[in-house]
Amino acid sequence: MIIELSHRVTEGMTTYPGIPGPVMGVHLSREDSRDLYAPGTEFHIGVVTLAANTGTYVDTPYHRYPDGADLSRVPLEKLADLPGLVVRARGGGRAVVLDRSLDVRGRAVLIDTGWDRHFGTDAYADGHPYLAPESAAWLAEQGAALVGIDSLNVDDTPPRGERPAHTILLGAGIPVVEHLTGLEALPGDGFRFHAAPPMIAGMGSFTVRAYAVVPG
Repeated sequence: MIIELSHRVTEGMTTYPGIPGPVMGVHLSREDSRDLYAPGTEFHIGVVTLAANTGTYVDTPYHRYPDGADLSRVPLEKLADLPGLVVRARGGGRAVVLDRSLDVRGRAVLIDTGWDRHFGTDAYADGHPYLAPESAAWLAEQGAALVGIDSLNVDDTPPRGERPAHTILLGAGIPVVEHLTGLEALPGDGFRFHAAPPMIAGMGSFTVRAYAVVPG
């Protein structure tokens, strides 16, 4: 079974306050394409102006560090077909503190806060859950492969904040996936997680189609 974990990208949508929404356009319309192809044959080629941090997206080390691996240099083994682990963190405090008895080494650790229910509303950016810095440090020490969250940000987001989780995780070469959705549909473990972006040089973040494959 395949479970969708991404938000749908639509024209003008707001993902993060201050980041412009995508603008959709047309390079070649179906009508104009009729002059280029045989009768009865037509195509549509679209154009999109898209901020990298739109919808559900992955942050690579280059997002935080100028000498870090960008989208084109993070190996697929860190982004796709990863053994997954869901951490249930609904109803607790804003700062998510992880149970240190968890086996996270080599796994995609996905934090299920339930905050995705607010996506697309003003409430989404107000008081969102985030990963406690000490838990980010523990995940890096334990060798987690990837960290994801269904919230606005893996860090608390006060103006001019220090962003410790990004600093720690990306500094350790651990990709971060933000704005996940649908994590409640996943089992606690026993699934494979995928969130590979396009292989674009010189960019640190980009929209992904995140999903999980659950046996049976």
